[in-house]
Amino acid sequence: MNAAKGIFTFCRPIRLLLDFTLNYSHYQRIDAAGVKKYGILKSIPTVKVTLIPMSHNELSITQEIDEIKNKVADALALAQQYGATSAEISISRTRGLSVCSRNEEVETVEFNQDGALGIAVYRGQQKGSASTSDLSLDALKRTVKAACDIARHTSEDECAGLADKALLEFNPPDLDLYHPKDIAPEQAIELTRQAEAAAFAVSDKIVNSDGASFSGHEGFRVYGNTHGQIVGYPSSRYSLSCGVIAKDKDQMQRDFEYTISRIYEDMDAVADVGRKSAESALSKLHFHKIGTTRAPVIFRADAAASLFGHLVSAIGGASLYRQSSFLLDRVDTAIMPEHVNIVERPHILRGLASSSFDSEGVKTIDRTIVENGVLKTYLLATYAARKLGMQSTGHAGGIHNWQMQPTMGDLDAMVKQMDRGFLITDLMGQGVNIVNGDYSRGASGFWVENGQIQYPISEVTIAGNLADIYQNIVGCGSDIDKRGGVHTGSILIDNMQIAGS
Repeated sequence: MNAAKGIFTFCRPIRLLLDFTLNYSHYQRIDAAGVKKYGILKSIPTVKVTLIPMSHNELSITQEIDEIKNKVADALALAQQYGATSAEISISRTRGLSVCSRNEEVETVEFNQDGALGIAVYRGQQKGSASTSDLSLDALKRTVKAACDIARHTSEDECAGLADKALLEFNPPDLDLYHPKDIAPEQAIELTRQAEAAAFAVSDKIVNSDGASFSGHEGFRVYGNTHGQIVGYPSSRYSLSCGVIAKDKDQMQRDFEYTISRIYEDMDAVADVGRKSAESALSKLHFHKIGTTRAPVIFRADAAASLFGHLVSAIGGASLYRQSSFLLDRVDTAIMPEHVNIVERPHILRGLASSSFDSEGVKTIDRTIVENGVLKTYLLATYAARKLGMQSTGHAGGIHNWQMQPTMGDLDAMVKQMDRGFLITDLMGQGVNIVNGDYSRGASGFWVENGQIQYPISEVTIAGNLADIYQNIVGCGSDIDKRGGVHTGSILIDNMQIAGS
């Protein structure tokens, strides 16, 4: 860079990250040793510019995205030529490697490259859809024509159509979701073997493997419509899991552990994954059965996420406009205690559920889902929003990094506070009715007395109603699990029905 003349000269392509904010905002920079550093800008009204040399993989996928954007533009033009008044196209491609081993012997090695273009066209309020994995011009013409022909024979729907242009994201920020890593099959196989070996090394009571697997994938997503929006971004994801079986006398128990990240190097250590899977399986041996009772329960963090998954369904637009939710007409009313706060943060750098726009191109923004126990919003895609006479909230395709605000200490502190009750580590079955909130699921975990874990328990059922369960939340722990779209710690519920033997 020639600083005197203000001219930038680069010997290789770069990726430019800009942060301009008056509030808290993540940024990244390169230190003197060339290492990426991440931090937070705090109420500083300046622009942070980060120039990151792009790797050959990044350059390649950037070129591929640009080529796909041109294909999308061609297909949108074809749709209008064939009589569509509007159209939208979504295309995603994923490529990568998956490996599974069992007892340190390779079971499967899979290479995959998947992707397809889906187009929806509208003739007024008539909709037609088609898809293709062939992006040649002839195939695009056939696909677009098929969608237009279908639209001619569908009924009009006053709620059909593209999202409102004013809600769209035309300049998506870089959320640092793409970190390519070349991983040879031999390397992936060795990772699964090491995980299993670490598990077997914990105890001779680990008698068998339930399998270890590694997955490393990268790809991109492009969305475009006739509002003039064509946007896309690359992403990567890596995961490693290990499951084992523990046996002592006539009892056998299984459990597993996993790690997942956008960045290969940020995954948990392989040995830790194997060790934790073994320790979890061993802790379940010699389980007790208990009688039917009512008692407080703790949903451990990895199990607690499912509680809020049911909330996602209950306040989702499809359930609401069909009037099949127990939380119908509950916005701005208390559904949880005052100490409960849930926010959504779609733009967390490297977040597993981060996205700057939803599957309809609608801009995602920070939202408050529950504030001091009060439900503040529904989760609406465009069609559901129009059915309800409301506006899209950018949730076509799912949620984006829900965060529970911790109000208690870690799991050990919560167990002490509960004093007596059921620590739930595993849930089974699908006995949840979103229409009326009835909740009944199989569960296993540990019985707690005097603030201490006493013994594992299994073959029990927990039951209640989600409306009551949410109102009886005592607190959220600080042991936040970020391995999914809901970031939550363990959840203490004041009282639940526990059906035992």
